[in-house]
Amino acid sequence: MATEEGTEPRSPLDEVMEDIRGELVRQVAAADRDANREIYDALENE
Repeated sequence: MATEEGTEPRSPLDEVMEDIRGELVRQVAAADRDANREIYDALENE
């Protein structure tokens, strides 16, 4: 992320929240890939 002069230092809570957001993004992306894989497999088998 871009840093700006004069911004407050990141707190441990900010770091934890960023980790949680990153994990949620990874989980949603994995679930989406799995859902789309089923669709693509069905199309290939037609």
